[in-house]
Amino acid sequence: MRYTENGPLGYYFEDIETGQTMVTRGRTVTEADIVQFAALTGDYNPMHTNVEYMKDHPMKQRVAHGMLTLSYAVGQLYQLGFMERTVLAFRGLEMKFSLPVFIGDTIHVRLTIAEKKEMKRLGGGIITAEIRILNQEGKTVQSGSMELLLASRPAAS
Repeated sequence: MRYTENGPLGYYFEDIETGQTMVTRGRTVTEADIVQFAALTGDYNPMHTNVEYMKDHPMKQRVAHGMLTLSYAVGQLYQLGFMERTVLAFRGLEMKFSLPVFIGDTIHVRLTIAEKKEMKRLGGGIITAEIRILNQEGKTVQSGSMELLLASRPAAS
C-alpha cells in the first residue's frame, strides 16, 4: 500500500503479479462475535448459539457461522491495503467449508494471485485469487477463489 496526499492507495491492476502471495494477520473468534453475527443475520441455528444442544453433537461445542468466518477473511484481506481505493468491484466468490471454527480459534488468510485478465472496457482488470483461511494450527478451514475488478493505473497527465 502506498500513501498519497489523499490517503492510502492500494495496487492498480498493473501492480499485481500472478503468483504473488499475501498473508493477513490473525483474528481470534469470540463468543460475542457469534452472538452478534446471529443477531445481525437472524441465523440462530443451535449449532452456533446453544451450548446444551452441542453437548450431544459430534463437535461437542458451538461452531462459528461459516459466513462469519468468510466475512472476517474478507475484512482481513481488505486490511492488507492492496484494494484501498483501487478495487472497483467484488465480482465472484467460490468457497468450500472444510473444518469448523470454534470460539477461541484464531484465523488468518493466505491469498495467491492465480490469474489476471485485462478488462479495459470496465476500467481495469480482473484478478482471480486463490484463498485459504487457516486456523491457529495451520489447518485450512475454508478454501476457494474470488474475483476482483481492480482499476487500471491512470494515464499520466
